[in-house]
Amino acid sequence: MLIHWIIFFFNVLILIYFLYVNFTYISLNLIAFFKIRKLVKFNPFIRKEQAWKSPFSKPISLVVPAFNESKNIVTSVQALLQLYYPRYEVILVNDGSTDDTLNKLINAFQLKISPRIPTGNLPTQPIHRIYYSTLYDSLFVIDKENGGKSDAINVGINFARFPLVCVIDADSILERDAFIKMVRPFIERPETIAVGGIVRIVNGSVIQNGEVIAPRLSRNALVRFQSVEYLRAFLFGRVGWDELRSLLIISGAFGMYRRDALLNVGGYASDTIGEDMELTVRLHKYYRKNKKKYRITFIPEPVCWTEVPEDLRSLKNQRNRWQRGLMQSLLRHKDIFLNPRFGVLGLFSYPFYIFGEMLSPIVEIGGFLFVLVSWYLGIINLPFALFFFFASVVLAVLLSVSSIALEEFAYHRYAKLKDLFILTMYSILENFGYRQLHAYFRLTGILDYLKGKQDWGRLRRKGFSTNHRPEVHQPAQEKLP
Repeated sequence: MLIHWIIFFFNVLILIYFLYVNFTYISLNLIAFFKIRKLVKFNPFIRKEQAWKSPFSKPISLVVPAFNESKNIVTSVQALLQLYYPRYEVILVNDGSTDDTLNKLINAFQLKISPRIPTGNLPTQPIHRIYYSTLYDSLFVIDKENGGKSDAINVGINFARFPLVCVIDADSILERDAFIKMVRPFIERPETIAVGGIVRIVNGSVIQNGEVIAPRLSRNALVRFQSVEYLRAFLFGRVGWDELRSLLIISGAFGMYRRDALLNVGGYASDTIGEDMELTVRLHKYYRKNKKKYRITFIPEPVCWTEVPEDLRSLKNQRNRWQRGLMQSLLRHKDIFLNPRFGVLGLFSYPFYIFGEMLSPIVEIGGFLFVLVSWYLGIINLPFALFFFFASVVLAVLLSVSSIALEEFAYHRYAKLKDLFILTMYSILENFGYRQLHAYFRLTGILDYLKGKQDWGRLRRKGFSTNHRPEVHQPAQEKLP
């Protein structure tokens, strides 16, 4: 009799959790839909020529941390030198690479020693040399001792000359009008301190002259599953949280900040592997505790293309690290949890990240094992189990398909109808194996966090493929001082 009551109680808890998580996701989806529809309908069209000449276009320092990025580094930098924006600089920080990343940069861009000195005082690992390009006066390369991604970004912040700092990964490509779109919140709302842009998957796309000219789906099944994930996470997840003024993460792959805000909070933390989320949460805390007006926002228009894992080992390492970083950030700032001083952020967003994100692998894997044990003991409530499974699959597919539909309605990045059909099929298939595997990867992240594991884990990259030899043309920028 006791075991039946335990099973009944557990079933009720799982049902409550299921309703809580999916109600939140559906609400975010609806909020995102109306927000994006409004953006598409009312956003004014900005001509590139007008943006170049606008007196409101604040100059930007683009910081690119790089460690062993030999395969992609030249292509990435070539793309970054061609952005449509009147005044910006590229600061690439070589974080003690052990491959030929630095040599490729020196040869490709004819680097020479620079006397440039920092204006920020964030503590970092020692710097070996500072280079400038004799070909492009907006490119600088800093070679330093290895200290991790956060340490490398802090070096870039110290050397940045401009009021806005954009941070992207070295294995990424920005669309050429990304800065024009990304800077708008800083102009429209002076209290804006951080803006996140959308990250899309480049695997399988056609790249020419450092630009994604034809977005395509990869033929790799893992990449296709991740394509569905990225659309779901960015198009309704972050847009929804942003509308509630409780965005907890600006992606480390593509974010822009006011430099003074970064210096106010001490830059990126070097003792965490979830540096992007930790920084975002710390910005919230600093400005709320000091009662300063601020805004941290996300906009889906500016696009950053990035390479994602194509093999299981790399995917496991990545998701394991993301889970550990999530736990570090949430538990380090646990005083926000249910704290009314933080408004919606403390009372709703933060608790959801705890229960709906951080603990979800335990609930998913635990629930699956519980069903197996109950079936073995012959005490499972079969109608409830079947209904629960069917409902979870239907809702998961609904959320994914709605994200794909929103993508097609608002941005139409995939020109081929076949690509949309494939994404829809993979939004169904992910519930039968990939979703469970992903939960397992995240569960290993929880266990590794409890063990105190800090390393990033290796990711195998193929590099950007292109059938054309890129040629760099200096953009129409003003001369740097």
